[in-house]
Amino acid sequence: MSEHLPVLLSQVLSLLAPAAGACFLDGTFGGGGHTRALLEAQLSCRVVALDCDPDVRPYAERLSETFGDRFRFYDINFAHLEELEESDFDGILFDLGVSSFQLDRAERGFSFRQEGPADMRMDPRSGTPASDFLEQASEEALVVAVRDYGEEPRWRQVVQALKVARGTGHLRKTSSLAEVVTAAVGARPPSGRRRIHPATRTFQGLRIAVNGELAALERVLPCAFDKLVPGGVLAVISFHSLEDRYVKRYFKRLAGLPEHAGDARPQQERQQLAELLTRRPLSANATELMRNPRSRSAKLRAVRKIKEPTFA
Repeated sequence: MSEHLPVLLSQVLSLLAPAAGACFLDGTFGGGGHTRALLEAQLSCRVVALDCDPDVRPYAERLSETFGDRFRFYDINFAHLEELEESDFDGILFDLGVSSFQLDRAERGFSFRQEGPADMRMDPRSGTPASDFLEQASEEALVVAVRDYGEEPRWRQVVQALKVARGTGHLRKTSSLAEVVTAAVGARPPSGRRRIHPATRTFQGLRIAVNGELAALERVLPCAFDKLVPGGVLAVISFHSLEDRYVKRYFKRLAGLPEHAGDARPQQERQQLAELLTRRPLSANATELMRNPRSRSAKLRAVRKIKEPTFA
């Protein structure tokens, strides 16, 4: 197993502030780094963790052996949080995106840096692999994945190339899929953009589409907020601008603030249910960036549920 490096760990611990007897929900367990840190920070706190990836089972078993009944793990996708009977959490954390061990395992198909099937499913036991999605999706669905979710500026060329490659077998493997995208985009990045692999944005967009990640986020945040005790903290780490934008707007709504520049609702219609703990998203410092380059795009936002909701 690869070493799991939880991103923004010190900032997460500062915001969640584990106290004696507190109970937390880690909605995206992954390699268990954030969960372990919470359990070690306060010897009487408890953590309930969720993850639908069967590959995280060894990490969960290791924590069960170490922390006993202070740790409980459920094999479910956080999108189905409403099915969890437990509630009254002092803090809830979602670390969105892909875990390091998922990226490093070629057979999961998340990365074009290793040869493997173009799968990209968070839960390989259900859903549609990316390769099947690419062969079967409508042009509109491909546009949403590449243009909207991947934010690829040359999306027209990519979508056309993906359609032409259907039936050739080039969409079945990560390496050949990356070659199709690279040929369409070109190796030279658009002016003003930092140099990344030409297939990075398309792979990101496909992963979000295959797993329904934005829809899951929109579904889970209100449910998570309802499961907090008054004074509880909801924290979200995102790696994609669309995810961060939704989190920012939802948190502003909870705080009774305008969600965006075009939000013209009168002040008396805004109800304050939470206070913002992060006016701007927290990001990795230079030390963390050197230790874990994958933290570069991580953004952390948090709110605290207030005890007495008021009209802003």
